[in-house]
Formats: sequence, C-alpha cells, structure tokens
Amino acid sequence: MRGLKKTRRIQVLILAAVALVLATGIIGYAMRDGINFFRSPAQLLAEPPAPSEMFRLGGLVEEGTLRRGQGETVTFSVTDGSASVPVAYTGILPDLFEEGQGMVGQGRWTGERFEAVEILAKHDESYMPKEVIDALEEQGVYKAPNAEAPSN
Repeated sequence: MRGLKKTRRIQVLILAAVALVLATGIIGYAMRDGINFFRSPAQLLAEPPAPSEMFRLGGLVEEGTLRRGQGETVTFSVTDGSASVPVAYTGILPDLFEEGQGMVGQGRWTGERFEAVEILAKHDESYMPKEVIDALEEQGVYKAPNAEAPSN
C-alpha cells in the first residue's frame, strides 16, 4: 500500500513539473513579440538589429537637431554622449518633448535612421527613463537634476 502512494505522489509531481514547463513555454512564446529591448545610440550603432526587430531607443534629444517637416513628420537626433542616431517620427509629439531632454522611442532601425512609432518624453522637471539614466551613467555624462549637497 505504501509503495502505491509513493508511486502516485511521484507521478503527480512529475505531471506538475511538466505542466509548469509547458505553461512557461506557452507564456514565453506568446510574449516573444511583446518584449522590447532597450538600446542606447552607441549600442545601436555597434550592433545593429534586424530591420524587423522592434526595440526601444533612448537618450537625450540633441540640441539643434529638431526639425518639423510637412504634416506631422518630425526628425531629430538622439545622443548618449558618445554616439548620435537620427530619428524620424510621424505623429504628435508629447507636450513636454524638447531638445536637451531625455526620451525613449519605440520603433525599428532602417540602417540609416530609427523609425519611431511611439515617443515617450519626461513628465516633470526631474524625470528621465531609468534605461536612459543607466546608459548615460555608463558613458559618464549623466548629471542628476537638482542634486542636493549632503547635509550634516
């Protein structure tokens, strides 16, 4: 009798493990297009992605590069301090979008420029996307806004 219970427990554990692996595989397969990787301009130029790959590009909007074209088309460059990437976006930019500020754009690399389908900008005076801060800190060009001196 004890042998039968032990065998039954092992079978249930094996079945649960197989179900867990199967569920994880299905979730991963379903999310394959929903996962967008973040890149800085230097990373993008060093390792260009496939033209069909959707990803996020972040950095600072380079001063003097914002150009408004005909209709809703806007072009500008994004920099991380060591590299600069031209960006084209057709649509309405967020109200707080401006040169010298942090931004993250989602889109595809055409080989010549980043074609954005969505642009995210800061939402207050001190916000910058975490990915952008990390990339700028790696380059050694990030300065924290409103950095306070340590108090004693």
